[in-house]
Amino acid sequence: MITADIARELEAHGCALLPGLLDARTCETIAGWYDEPARFRSTVVMGRHGFGRGEYRYLSYPLPEPVAGLRAALYPPLAEIANRWNAALGEPGRFPAEHPEFLARCHAAGQTRATPLLLRYGPGDYNCLHQDLYGAHVFPLQAAILLSEPGRDFDGGEFVLTEQRPRMQSRVEVCPLRQGDAVVFPVRHRPVTGARGVYRVTLRHGVSRLRAGRRLTLGVIFHDAE
Repeated sequence: MITADIARELEAHGCALLPGLLDARTCETIAGWYDEPARFRSTVVMGRHGFGRGEYRYLSYPLPEPVAGLRAALYPPLAEIANRWNAALGEPGRFPAEHPEFLARCHAAGQTRATPLLLRYGPGDYNCLHQDLYGAHVFPLQAAILLSEPGRDFDGGEFVLTEQRPRMQSRVEVCPLRQGDAVVFPVRHRPVTGARGVYRVTLRHGVSRLRAGRRLTLGVIFHDAE
């Protein structure tokens, strides 16, 4: 699922595509959950908070399959990458090999609320550039899986990632996704090797304006919220 090529893409460009991570039927099933409020712990209307336009809902524990399975399967290889990044940046902390061990750290620190979420956009909706930080314990990588099909279900609404390097203008990366594709990307920052060694760059992600239709996405975040 997370190959050496994926790791190289993350380190070279700040994001990596996992094509066809979910099949169309699974995508449609998960997208249908959005209209089942009992599955969720909260709903956020983005316009009320200056986050953009559209809304999203955080799933409740216990997480349903396949979301729980995705979290468990994606975490171990991403933890290897995260530990390499921490070492390169001189960060003292290291992430455990398995996700339940990391969640235990979060929960011991009071971060007990589930963070996987469904996001829904309609015409004119967008998501401002942001970082998904929910407490002191932050896992540095996350994934977003497109549940809708571009050109059929919606137009516009591209996934956008910006990277701010020291003393340089921001760099923009647009990752084209099809239904079932996932993009893996940093939550907050990543190491980049320059002429004078390794330095830290800051990243933010968002979604450009939807021109027509409806777009649904599953966000898989590995740390829990306070």
